Amino acid sequence: MPASGRRLEVENALVEHASILEAAVVGHEAADGSVRPKAFVVLKDGASAPSNEELRAFLQPKLAGYKIPYWFEVVPSLPKTATGKIQRFKLRSH
Repeated sequence: MPASGRRLEVENALVEHASILEAAVVGHEAADGSVRPKAFVVLKDGASAPSNEELRAFLQPKLAGYKIPYWFEVVPSLPKTATGKIQRFKLRSH
């Protein structure tokens, strides 16, 4: 499966969580130089932020272990183009 398909699979699994409205996943460089998935999530109105451990536990039965994001960051909104496409390059600089 191409990287974009894996990314979409993870994002679709994340939005199944009761607190999450939107999600975007990008590659992020770890301290050891490896690239691991990082998820940016937008919460639904009034929802409290789930912990990283809660999100990992939620994703575990849905995804292979290597697909589960290593980091999760709650953001107020995702950067998008005028046509609504997520600008992932802006998230990579976080």
